[in-house]
Amino acid sequence: MSRLRKILLFALLIFVSWMLMQAVHEFGHVLGAWSSGGTVAEVVLNPLTISRTDVRPNPHPLVVVWAGPILGVALPVAIWIAARSIRFKYVNLTQFFAGFCLIANGAYIGAGSFDRIGDCGEMLRNGSPVWLLWIFGAVAVLPGIYLWHGLTRRSSRDAPEDENV
Repeated sequence: MSRLRKILLFALLIFVSWMLMQAVHEFGHVLGAWSSGGTVAEVVLNPLTISRTDVRPNPHPLVVVWAGPILGVALPVAIWIAARSIRFKYVNLTQFFAGFCLIANGAYIGAGSFDRIGDCGEMLRNGSPVWLLWIFGAVAVLPGIYLWHGLTRRSSRDAPEDENV
């Protein structure tokens, strides 16, 4: 495969992962709103900005705000585990996506705590201690890196030795 084709394929993979990660994260907010008696007013998914879910009324803002990143990491990891258990042919894609979601959600919550951006500001305004955001960030990012590292081990192990890349 040519170098340009590999770069384009990787760029497409990142773009699709970004959009799906946002969709899963926002789905978590939607489920959090519905389960806590809130009403979803609007869901915004845009590739050029951070997605958001507006809930009005929102009787339990901490439930809604934490449901996004929690489901945003739990669902992709569950999909990857299921794909592994059934020996899905493209399990490496689900592993990449799970790692992507862990890193993206963890970095967003952990690092976002410093500037109180998006969900982080909402979490802190409604009583979440900042250390909890940092712990979530670490607990998500580190396994995400581990999943990605596992992909490079598998890729190098599965690649033919005589292939010139």
